[in-house]
Amino acid sequence: MRYERKYRIEGIPPEWVRQAILLHPASFRTLHPDRRINNIYFDTSDLQAFYENVAGVPHRYKHRLRWYGERMDRLEKATYEIKIKDGEMGGKEKQKIGTVDWSGLRDTFREIPQLRYLPLRPVLVNYYHRSYLATPDERFRITIDHQLHFAPFYWYRHPQPFHFLPDHAVVMELKYEREDDEAARRILSYLPFRQTKNSKYVTGINLIMG
Repeated sequence: MRYERKYRIEGIPPEWVRQAILLHPASFRTLHPDRRINNIYFDTSDLQAFYENVAGVPHRYKHRLRWYGERMDRLEKATYEIKIKDGEMGGKEKQKIGTVDWSGLRDTFREIPQLRYLPLRPVLVNYYHRSYLATPDERFRITIDHQLHFAPFYWYRHPQPFHFLPDHAVVMELKYEREDDEAARRILSYLPFRQTKNSKYVTGINLIMG
């Protein structure tokens, strides 16, 4: 488990957010090139994970299928992830799925143990672009997510561009290990943004439900 401190930033372009981090005295630098992240989120029929997040339940789980790249119809090197959240700390359990076409998702989901034994179903699709920055020793990492888009999940076809609803905010996240919490205070003191609560899953459900 590591600390994951989130910032939802509105009204500021992602380029400005990135520049503010590059000017940080901790000497953040680009870790590797930007990439597009795609997710399918799972929840119960009564949206238990959604309502637990809204209610602020400190210990909770989020299930998603993640892949990278520009294609929605073909999920390249997909990974099934269980995101474990405990207050401001988070961790992941991962299972490699491989490459699968959208038309083969039903069979793929049947092969994932958690989806066989838990009352979960796919409910939301999203994608966004992510920038990666880190201090020279990589003890502190920052991700900047922008161009967020959300759509309902449909079995019969992958979402088309017109299905997606945009969220114009920038979501920044500072990540570091538990033992670096004391040193993180200096990092946090120089960030020109206010820490907030943010969940892309909650944002997406609110958007598609109107």
